[in-house]
Amino acid sequence: MEHILSNELGRLIVGLIVVLIFSQLNALFLVWLERKVAGHIQLRIGPKEVGPYGLLQTIVDGLKLVGKELITPKRADRILFIIAPVLVFVPVLVPFIVLPFSKSLPLNDMNVGLLVIFSFSTINVLAILIGGWGSNNKYALLGAIRSVAQNIAYEIPLLLSVLSVVLMTKTLQMSKIVQAQGSYWFFLIQPIAALTYFICATAETNRAPFDIPEAESELVAGFHTEFSGMRFGLFFLAEYTNVFVVCAVATTLFLGGWQGPFGFSLGIPGIIWFLAKTYLLVFVIMWFRWTFPRLRFDQLISFSWKVLIPLALANLIITAGVIKLI
Repeated sequence: MEHILSNELGRLIVGLIVVLIFSQLNALFLVWLERKVAGHIQLRIGPKEVGPYGLLQTIVDGLKLVGKELITPKRADRILFIIAPVLVFVPVLVPFIVLPFSKSLPLNDMNVGLLVIFSFSTINVLAILIGGWGSNNKYALLGAIRSVAQNIAYEIPLLLSVLSVVLMTKTLQMSKIVQAQGSYWFFLIQPIAALTYFICATAETNRAPFDIPEAESELVAGFHTEFSGMRFGLFFLAEYTNVFVVCAVATTLFLGGWQGPFGFSLGIPGIIWFLAKTYLLVFVIMWFRWTFPRLRFDQLISFSWKVLIPLALANLIITAGVIKLI
């Protein structure tokens, strides 16, 4: 086993197996957590019958999805319809390769790790468009078009806010960005970038109040209206894995990654710090969903182009100016 882990390829293969297992367990836990958060916010209990505190409910639901028939609409583009769920799920696993869970635990500490994450995130939008188009369903197509428009609008301020951190650290390597926050976390000196990133990340994952592409009251289920069984399950897994990834990136960029406050670990392992911060941000995203009403499509696009983009751009220019003066 030690020989396998010492080999770079072997370490990568073992890591990918762990990532696959973790992504499934993480999604199961987040679905349960979302139901519990929703229940408590709405003054009800949430799942409680299957297993202690309802912990096994999502496992039962997953087994039900696996057992359901995979239905392909008669007039759908069969090839696009089949590859869309796979294409939407596989790219969300790639960021786990470069995410620095602890000082010694990025699977591959690339010097362009940040670029890798945002490069593969664009495939998710393409997969949603393929799923909507291939379904030959007007509701699915409308949802896919909305998703593309939304992601284009919110990708710009998101990247501008990330660039502020890149300018400060002069690197795209995730571990070095974490190490640069040894004395203080970046959200203390880049609150606008942190807030902009978090809002845009919520929109990028199609979460309420930015869940326009799915909008059940308008579009049945949006881009995945026609998908059933495990094909729908892959869209579901991708959404929750995406939520974890964007929160993990926020933890890396603005909350000191695996480090404790002001560089003090307090004897707690780095991976625990990293996961605690990440799941705290996941909880906030869930809190948003059950607190704020859905925006209209015109409000959503206007908010990005008229508010977030100018704000993020101004913050980037000020950051560049201060760095130049220093």
